Amino acid sequence: MSYDGTTTAIRLAAETDLPGILAIYNEAVLYSSASYDLEPVSLEDRRAWYRARVDAGFPVTLAELDGQIVGFGSYGTFRAKPGYRFTVEHSLYIGSAWRGRGIGSAILADLVLRARAAGYHAMIGGVDSANQGSLRFHQAQGFVEIGRLREVGRKFDRWLDLIFVELIL
Repeated sequence: MSYDGTTTAIRLAAETDLPGILAIYNEAVLYSSASYDLEPVSLEDRRAWYRARVDAGFPVTLAELDGQIVGFGSYGTFRAKPGYRFTVEHSLYIGSAWRGRGIGSAILADLVLRARAAGYHAMIGGVDSANQGSLRFHQAQGFVEIGRLREVGRKFDRWLDLIFVELIL
């Protein structure tokens, strides 16, 4: 995919990509309810998150535009009990300057292909109810709303509702 004569690559992340991933994640922490973290996380935190994903066999996929990381996504265990072993939960973050350009769709498509190839049956996402852009995005990708948890999060001095969306793979 290309934007303004530049090329975007979708690829698996490496540990050397963590500073770029950290910057995008911390932007979401500080300025949105896409993450219910309240404070920016450290590079060590992102490294532990990355190692846990990779060690468990889960992908961390990113979009790179002319050497700059502009978005990333991953999936992992939905719940630890063995009965849930065919279901994964994904997360997806796009830098604010790059939203609405198809980058999230490309990353999510990569994650869905990887999940199908790995034999998973369902992919779940948790979206803050105020994030209508993310809800529309997921719906356009074939996800359906399957449940709403009222006032389970608190950030920016307000209660947050969490909406679960699902894609049967």
